[in-house]
Amino acid sequence: MATGKGLGAGFGIRRRGGLRFGGDGMGGNRARLGGPMPWVLAIMVALTVIAAAAGLALANLADNARSEISGGLTVQIVEGAPAARDRQAETALAILRNREDVAEVRRVPEAELDALMEPWLGEGSLTGADAIPTPALIDVRLAGPVTEQRLEQVRSALAEQVPAARVDAQAGWLAPVFDAIRSLQLLAVGLVVLLALTSAAAVWLAARSALGANRDTIEIVHLLGGTDSQIARIFQRSIAVDALVGGIIGLLLGGGAALLLGAQFSLLDNGMVAGGGLQPLDWAVLAIIPLAGVGIAILTARYTVLSALRKML
Repeated sequence: MATGKGLGAGFGIRRRGGLRFGGDGMGGNRARLGGPMPWVLAIMVALTVIAAAAGLALANLADNARSEISGGLTVQIVEGAPAARDRQAETALAILRNREDVAEVRRVPEAELDALMEPWLGEGSLTGADAIPTPALIDVRLAGPVTEQRLEQVRSALAEQVPAARVDAQAGWLAPVFDAIRSLQLLAVGLVVLLALTSAAAVWLAARSALGANRDTIEIVHLLGGTDSQIARIFQRSIAVDALVGGIIGLLLGGGAALLLGAQFSLLDNGMVAGGGLQPLDWAVLAIIPLAGVGIAILTARYTVLSALRKML
């Protein structure tokens, strides 16, 4: 049976001294790029790469934020009288510096506090006779992670001599942020799974359509001695090439979008956002996505074809 219309033309079946399966498949690379399947898979892979990149970046962001605030405490001296506030702040500094479990302690300068508060309170609201009093702020770094027991110990040490002190773990302030990041990570995982299922559905539809269009030729192939597995391999090879071409295109599109978004976020010049960049290992994970897509396409095509052939013949 020479290459021609039907299954032979569609998937490259030819006979040379017996039944043989092979050929360019689906009319060669030009036909593949002109057909819908590589582009459908390219879009799916691109979206998957973007979703996976977002999830990995969020994971890096959360890890960097946790490492930076691990062991961090903030001591606020909430006292309206400036003299009393300064006196209690110096007392708190002395107590904290004498503790063995404190690795680093620093009083945040007034100028730094004013710069932080000015966008919210307005220029000039922190100076002059009518200035709004702001608490003294002390940044503390413990030797090791902050636990509830260690937090209570610091509070007890300051309670008697620094009654206006309020001690909070820095991680507690960012707990809602970490919860939001975790939710976004779960959303990214859900999108990756959904896109994988959608890609499998697209391959299933393409395989079913090709089987229906070449039913008569498939029956002839069976009469010539071809097995279901041999026919399935023809579909697998064709789908594999389509998935590989689409996967490479999708990886380039998705990776380019991830790089562009990363560059835009880096312009924010925010330490927390900068900590969410992708690492070399993350890019290696993204590079595996097209290969995973090829595997899903091959398995889906094989299962679809074998299942349909059992019912067809």
